[in-house]
Amino acid sequence: MLTDQHAKDGSALLLIDVINDFEFDGGEALLQVALPAANKIAALSQRARASEVPVIYVNDNWGRWRSDFRSQIERCMETGRTGRAMVEKVLPEEADYFVLKPMHSGFFSTTLEPLLKDLSVHHLILTGFATDLCVLYTANDAYMRKYSLAVPKDCVAAESEERQHFALSHIERRLKADTKSSDQITF
Repeated sequence: MLTDQHAKDGSALLLIDVINDFEFDGGEALLQVALPAANKIAALSQRARASEVPVIYVNDNWGRWRSDFRSQIERCMETGRTGRAMVEKVLPEEADYFVLKPMHSGFFSTTLEPLLKDLSVHHLILTGFATDLCVLYTANDAYMRKYSLAVPKDCVAAESEERQHFALSHIERRLKADTKSSDQITF
């Protein structure tokens, strides 16, 4: 069983903005490509948990400063919410970790960095939405902090194919991240 002390192999899986109602301009377009990615994220998350690799949800608070992670899940699971079907696929388990972020990067003004240090993490696997925004900015900040990175291309999504290609290309070339498919990720 995973302890709060150390990640088994120095890796952690980050699920970025997967608890999401998709009720914003462009949200429905993003949801169409996020749903298939959510299936891959769910499978990768199960493999990570089985290998005792920490699963960390890094989620925007959408400017709701009095919210917490569980209330965000409840809100996204309300009947009629655009993103409900996607959120159902990636619901957290009891041993998972949660970090709320106020902006695009999972590192900006959050507890992510001390959590990763406490878990002795040096390798991050980033998944989530949107590839060209929150995933990219989190990857950039992780790279600057000298984490090795993987961003499985089938576990991220952007509103357009052009944005997806740009972000993955930048993440691979400039941030030295491995962008192979999730089925090739080993723990």
